[in-house]
Amino acid sequence: MKFLDQAKIYIRSGNGGAGSVSFRREKFIPNGGPDGGDGGRGGDVWIEAAEGLNTLIDFRYQQHFKAATGAHGQGRQMHGGKGEDVVLRVPVGTQVLDEDKETVLLDMDTAGQRVKLLTGGNGGWGNVHFKGPINQAPRHANPGQEGQEKWVWLRLKLIADIGLAGLPNAGKSTFLAAASAARPKIADYPFTTLVPNLGMVDLSPTERFVIADIPGLIAGASEGAGLGTRFLGHVERSASLIHLIDGTQEDVAEAYHVIRAELEAYGEGLADKVEILALNKVDALTPEAREEKAAELEAVAGRRPMLVSGVSGEGVPELLRAAWAEVRKTRGEVDADGDAVAPAGAWAP
Repeated sequence: MKFLDQAKIYIRSGNGGAGSVSFRREKFIPNGGPDGGDGGRGGDVWIEAAEGLNTLIDFRYQQHFKAATGAHGQGRQMHGGKGEDVVLRVPVGTQVLDEDKETVLLDMDTAGQRVKLLTGGNGGWGNVHFKGPINQAPRHANPGQEGQEKWVWLRLKLIADIGLAGLPNAGKSTFLAAASAARPKIADYPFTTLVPNLGMVDLSPTERFVIADIPGLIAGASEGAGLGTRFLGHVERSASLIHLIDGTQEDVAEAYHVIRAELEAYGEGLADKVEILALNKVDALTPEAREEKAAELEAVAGRRPMLVSGVSGEGVPELLRAAWAEVRKTRGEVDADGDAVAPAGAWAP
């Protein structure tokens, strides 16, 4: 399935049905009076966060969504029915933005969340509402109220517990394949990954979390170089970041600085997230080269990087355990010291 993380759509609620102009006509009732019914309400436009969806591709082929007009009123005071609603089913994590593409109107971050975007117009009154002692036979009724219309942007931000960051060809896709059942495209050239990939990590039946692999960043990405920072929004909600450094490149310190600079330029709190630093592809390094590269990273980052290899699997379980510890802190299962936190309302002696 093609990945699409943003789409512009037009939405419109239904018009209200018109009221009816009608008079009672029955045998032996010569002056039955007005009996026109009211029009029905127009349909509403709803948006719902649905599980099982991870792309906005459905909105690539249909951009206009219009709710139905309410049924018109009829004689014998028969009111029109309500117009059929339109329900937009979007992936969890979708944001609804105004036409300026900056103002966030809604954040659909909970499965099953359902919000009304536009309300249908009210139905018009039939002529029965306008009868009185002076005007006993009104020959007019109200038209239905116009519906609302709007252009909005849908922007998907994948909900992942851990985000993978690194330069192109840092081995992120290989690591994701080693850590989960995901099978992203893997090749020995930069920019193999063009769209985000999600992988579910199963450490045990009760220890599960989601990793998001985003396309690699390069220097100047915040200004539009390469694929830019368009996909960084998919790791904004993550508990922490795994920063992978290619251990086979010459200057690992420069690679670290490039990614950190782009995270800070992007903003949205990415630079403030807990970062788990890892030196990748250590299977291709000699013991002396491993120590040398790790020392260079420690000097610039202020902490010892973990040594991993997505190809051989070396260090992968330890790195995933470190990531799981950060996920548990974000979920409120443990405190900052790693001690278990009792759930709210739990019994305590």
